[in-house]
Amino acid sequence: MTYYGETTVIFSGYTREKRKSVNPRRHTGSSIPSASQLLACLAMDATDMDVEVNEEHNRIIPDSNSSSKRFALKNSIQTNFGDDYVFQIVPKEDWTSMAVSLSSNTVKLYSPVTGQFVGECCRGQHSDSINHILFSGNILHTCSSDGTLRAWDTRSYQQVSCLNAGPSQEIFSFSFGGSGDNLLAAGCKSQILFWDWRNKKQVACLEESHLDDVTQVHFVPNEKNKLISASIDGLICTFDASGDINDDESMQSVINVETSIGKVGFFGREYEKLWCLTHIESLSIWDLKESTKEADFKEARLLASKTWSQNPVDYFVDCHYSIEDDRLWVVGGTNGGSLGYFPVGYSQSEWSIQSPEAVLHGGHSGVVRSVLPSPTINNQSQGSFGWTGGEDGRLCWWLSDNSCDVNQSWISTSLVEKHPKKSKKKRHQPY
Repeated sequence: MTYYGETTVIFSGYTREKRKSVNPRRHTGSSIPSASQLLACLAMDATDMDVEVNEEHNRIIPDSNSSSKRFALKNSIQTNFGDDYVFQIVPKEDWTSMAVSLSSNTVKLYSPVTGQFVGECCRGQHSDSINHILFSGNILHTCSSDGTLRAWDTRSYQQVSCLNAGPSQEIFSFSFGGSGDNLLAAGCKSQILFWDWRNKKQVACLEESHLDDVTQVHFVPNEKNKLISASIDGLICTFDASGDINDDESMQSVINVETSIGKVGFFGREYEKLWCLTHIESLSIWDLKESTKEADFKEARLLASKTWSQNPVDYFVDCHYSIEDDRLWVVGGTNGGSLGYFPVGYSQSEWSIQSPEAVLHGGHSGVVRSVLPSPTINNQSQGSFGWTGGEDGRLCWWLSDNSCDVNQSWISTSLVEKHPKKSKKKRHQPY
């Protein structure tokens, strides 16, 4: 349920205020939109909304180490007029709207093809930070540190269900899976709770696997009965969610990352590998089936910073994987709001962080928390790179320089051109 286009991106939402000193920007799911719909709408201008086309930063110095195609900031939308900032951006499957969670415990909906504001959910219902949001058809799911997981009909913007994890609980992440997509797993403090989504009844609780807050739970895309969890205790656990789920028999493997985990995600043709971003900004690569470590970039920020001419990388927002090209990027950012797409490549039996193939600059004035690549990222003719949101409260829409006159970012052709593949089928991303 968190898949779109040809990428798999996993978002996390562990954002308790007391954790901000450790990880000052985490929050971050997705779907399969229609490319023809996006193409038809891309030419439309945004109307009836608070849109600021930022022209103050019209200068961009291309990275000397990159062969890049010019992209630009199209629109900058201020989501609020206070100190609120953007946590996460997720699209509806048909790409007719995107949901944006804010630090005001509210979710606003916009058109991803025009930027127009279309509605609002959750105002007042969640009493604490919204940690993770996810679309399923017309239903938007939200979980929060108030211990509830709520569902909203985005046609009426009304709540249609509410699950409560119990007194003093906090829900940081959730995922749908099981053989019939009927299981809902959620990371609740150090526990993993399971509900049958059809009748909303809790069916299991794993409470012996982790010693601290579970920041991530995700069903494996092509093995819907297999669940992975990650925690600030440094462990990544794999569970068999078929049949009875219990602490004694369900656990299959444990990976020890040895530091607090922020985000994990699947990649590889068969989703056989795992990337892991930690709260000390390290990046590691793992073989999920063998539970073995293939790479450990303890100084990932330093390695990325050496490959570009912008300010040093201060943090990592996410990783982005294209199954069409079997390529992985880590998205790094500066406190001033610049972003770089750094390829994580494998050559001569060694993994490396390479020079950025995309640099998005001039849209944000602070830390960026969420990146939503366009589903047409591999089709240059449609001109859209995607959306970003950050602690400056802004949503930024990035287009090719053929679409507008503002030249504020760069991207290489490998991220915007589709490369024909022989005998390949399209398959389908908190602290």
